[in-house]
Amino acid sequence: MSDQRDRMLRGEWYKDSDPVLVAERRRCQSLLDTFNATPATAEQERREILRALLGDIGDGSWVMPRFQCDYGYLVRLGSNSFLNYDAILMDCAPITIGDDVSIGPRAQLLTALHPLEDHEMRRERWERAEPIVVGDNVWFGGGVIVCAGVTVGDSTVVGAGSVVTRDLPPGVLAAGNPARVIRSLRR
Repeated sequence: MSDQRDRMLRGEWYKDSDPVLVAERRRCQSLLDTFNATPATAEQERREILRALLGDIGDGSWVMPRFQCDYGYLVRLGSNSFLNYDAILMDCAPITIGDDVSIGPRAQLLTALHPLEDHEMRRERWERAEPIVVGDNVWFGGGVIVCAGVTVGDSTVVGAGSVVTRDLPPGVLAAGNPARVIRSLRR
């Protein structure tokens, strides 16, 4: 453990240049390099790589390459869930994805935050992160971006290209930039 890693995990300001964090990202990138280069016919090998990489992956879930994340161990993917091509999960804080979730191609779940007002802190490369939670039976269209600290409720659908900056309740259709609730969905 390191002080900077502890700070990251607590959601406090930290520097990602810490040698422990750099080593963890390199381990993650090495596993991702292998995963992303594994032939489509090697499903069992891909699954084993994901088990070594992620904090948890439920039964029946799968991830399409190119998949990218920072650490891996902060990602939990429920059962029967799907991440389509080119998913980017910046997991400097936990990312929890429920059961029966479908995430479209080129989606981004971004937990990292940078100093807004203090340009000196930005220049010195300080950052912090807030978790993202995606409930069960959620569907994200292609290119959805979910920002740090957001929770998406069960059975919600987010339209393609939307940018989710605030929590979304269960059972709604949301779309736009920033995403807003368009209507309730039948349950």
